[in-house]
Amino acid sequence: MTYTNLFGAPPPELAEIAPDARQFSPLSPDGEDLAAQPAGALDNLAMLAPPGAIERRRALALALRALAPGAPFIVMAPKDKGGGRLARELEELGCASVQSAKRHHRICSAPAAGDAAAIEAAIHAGAPRFSESLGLWTQPGVFSWDRIDPGSALLMRHMPDFSGRGADFGCGIGLIAHKILASVKVKSLLMVDIDRRAIELCARNVDDPRVAILWADVRALNVGPFDFIAMNPPFHEAGRETKELGRGFIASAAANLRPGGQCWLVANRHLPYEAALEQKFRSVAPIAAEGGYKVIEAIK
Repeated sequence: MTYTNLFGAPPPELAEIAPDARQFSPLSPDGEDLAAQPAGALDNLAMLAPPGAIERRRALALALRALAPGAPFIVMAPKDKGGGRLARELEELGCASVQSAKRHHRICSAPAAGDAAAIEAAIHAGAPRFSESLGLWTQPGVFSWDRIDPGSALLMRHMPDFSGRGADFGCGIGLIAHKILASVKVKSLLMVDIDRRAIELCARNVDDPRVAILWADVRALNVGPFDFIAMNPPFHEAGRETKELGRGFIASAAANLRPGGQCWLVANRHLPYEAALEQKFRSVAPIAAEGGYKVIEAIK
């Protein structure tokens, strides 16, 4: 069958997706929120399940709540990213499925069903919560949701006191933004992330009139010119490592900075971003290296 509702990006050879399918992934800017759908509102759904266990169970539960009883539901995941647990997790939510395997994915097909109490428990377990250790609102599935990422911590220790108009590319739940906004010389800060959940958490975590928050793909931005940009670029997409994400962040930073503007970047030491920076910036300088991470300053 052709699925008209979609969560994530299932491989096209594993599920037939309508060209105008409604997207419900929080990682698709301008998509819809599966949690906001009324119970029984959807007549089908194809899902590439998230890799994190708590996040995945919540996504499955949200899908089963939103689907009409008996509606076609197909969900898949790579075998090493939770695929081997899908059938059991669906069963625990009250939905028996038929399991198959193809192209390194486990695939579960089922008419939607569910145990209401189990579904609500899984939704609650993956919901936003306040972290006493972080001092911020967070949620399973968001980058570094339960700890301070060591790369971000290294960047925050070495960033200067910025001034003028700036941006936080890939802002997450707002850790780096708090450090940036400690400088009274900062006039404005645009916080950008591709994850809708991170954006919603930032709205709770960062209360400052200088801030604007945007749900968008950093790589497609045209919002400058800025005086400074700070970023900790992701390097995984759909659970797989890719250097192109970081290169896209670098290209966008260069396009959105004024001449003389500063880009401060942290990355894993093995990622070869220096060449991409040198192509776009007139000055590239290593600032710090520690614990498998590096901080680089680039001047446009």
